[in-house]
Amino acid sequence: MKTTDKIKTSPITSTETDSKSIYDITINAIDVKPISLSEFKGKKILFVNVASECGFTKQYKELQKLSDSYPEDLVVIGSPCNQFGKQEPGDASQIQEFCELNFGVTFLLTEKINVKGSKQHPLYKWLTTKDLNGKKSSSVKWNFQKYLVDDKGNLIDYYFSITKPMSSKITKHL
Repeated sequence: MKTTDKIKTSPITSTETDSKSIYDITINAIDVKPISLSEFKGKKILFVNVASECGFTKQYKELQKLSDSYPEDLVVIGSPCNQFGKQEPGDASQIQEFCELNFGVTFLLTEKINVKGSKQHPLYKWLTTKDLNGKKSSSVKWNFQKYLVDDKGNLIDYYFSITKPMSSKITKHL
């Protein structure tokens, strides 16, 4: 048997089936409807792990402004996460209501997810793993960390919470 035959007949491990393209990933919207990221081919995507009770929560307003400023070129996706200081304790309807009433959020919100650890969502596994995103490895340090992906599905860069959504570090790519 040739070595290549062995590879073909070997059991597939979970790391071999991990997504190599961000467009292969699906995530549920806050209303639990599945969203295929392939829907956003041709647009840049800014992913942000968000929380309602964080010192950076006021960034929701700038995220909405960013989304409104580049409607043809950019999709902003906020993913609620309760892993940092338990600052996102609400359920889906509470989170959605909070964002709409306090910040007029109309950009896409996902279900509450884990962005690190053993239950890390596949989206954040892709965003934080060089072997998957082809650019660099990182770890999510706190709420409102941002990951920018180009219109072809390539990771451009990531930005820590202190980087404001309308910062030139981000907007220069839009």
